Amino acid sequence: MQTNTNNRPGTVQTARLRLDTNRIKGDFPILEEKINGHRLVYLDSAATSQKPTVVINAILDFYRHKNANIHRGIHSLAEKATAAYEHTRQRVAHFIGDVDPEEVIFTRGATEGINLLAFSWGEANIEEGDEIVITEMEHHANLVPWVILAQKKKAILKRIPITLCGHLDLSNIDEIITPKTKLLALTHMSNVLGTVNPVAELTELAHRQGAIVLADGAQAVPHMAVDVKALGVDFYAFSSHKMLGPTGVGVLYGKRALLEAMPPFNMGGEMIREVHFDRITWNEIPHKFEAGTPDIANVVAFEAALTYLEELGMDKIREHEIALTKYAIGRLSEIDGLEIQGPQEAELRGGAISFTDHDIHPHDISTFLDTKGIAIRAGHHCAQPLMRILGKIATARASLYIYNDEADIDALIDALIDMRRYFGV
Repeated sequence: MQTNTNNRPGTVQTARLRLDTNRIKGDFPILEEKINGHRLVYLDSAATSQKPTVVINAILDFYRHKNANIHRGIHSLAEKATAAYEHTRQRVAHFIGDVDPEEVIFTRGATEGINLLAFSWGEANIEEGDEIVITEMEHHANLVPWVILAQKKKAILKRIPITLCGHLDLSNIDEIITPKTKLLALTHMSNVLGTVNPVAELTELAHRQGAIVLADGAQAVPHMAVDVKALGVDFYAFSSHKMLGPTGVGVLYGKRALLEAMPPFNMGGEMIREVHFDRITWNEIPHKFEAGTPDIANVVAFEAALTYLEELGMDKIREHEIALTKYAIGRLSEIDGLEIQGPQEAELRGGAISFTDHDIHPHDISTFLDTKGIAIRAGHHCAQPLMRILGKIATARASLYIYNDEADIDALIDALIDMRRYFGV
């Protein structure tokens, strides 16, 4: 993987940030918290983002004024709750490229969406000898379901390798994606390397071979404009909690014809049309895949997160993060002994920056930074196969978002320098 460039202090340009982070920070109450006597520097948004006041208030507003179950009652509260829930579905459909709202399935998260696809579409369509293609940089959520399915169905799991710079190695892609390929499942943006993958290009190639394509967009949708129709993918999964919204809410987008042909995932209320003791017929999409009472309040509050992001502008968010990522990589490269994983070019990656210190374990890095009020992630990041390829037990990861600025990066750098001094390296 890419190592540091050993730039000396003073070589890093000031970042040209597109967002007013001083104003934005004021929208997030938790950023006023003191951690171990220091201001909170939150650099763990790839794990989960913080929530603005408008989202927190939207949850409270639902329980105060709209709380009822949906799609069942005909009383006023039930109709208000249903309308609010379905309004979020429409907003999501618009957010990812003006798709048909009925192609938007609400789940508990990207993980459940991918499992839904594996157990519904996968069980019905994968047969012995079929090929499933993944990449070497997948999160476990987009890896484990396909490993299990391939083992169960006696299918063949193939993978697209990565280069030393953290990009996909497409030199032999025609030997990996073949007429035997039934599914290509790949991350849009790596949660470890930050790499933005050429999803549209690979989707076109997979479709020529008759395969369908799932993209894991958990890291991409919060940070860049995503148009699933332009990408051409058949399925796209992501989570609310990484994009300012509540936990427990996810989205699986799927093309209508594929969703209509798939059997349901969970069984129970709302996903049925008629039930008899000897036969059952299923409801129409999207309801066929939303059995039981969903997390109504959090789905409704997710709409406030979408509005917040749209008002900032996804293009501006992407430009802001490119500038800040460039600044962060430059500043991290000033510190001898650090090794940065993934592409060095900020334009080709997201703001999840994984790094290691040649002398200090990532867990110790995270623990020390916490004493300074700085929150990062340390571990294998639910990507153990990738860690083995990188030759790492774990990495430290600082991940950026809309409320981060140069001052946050500078605090991180100062703390890392103090850490190395503390450990005597």
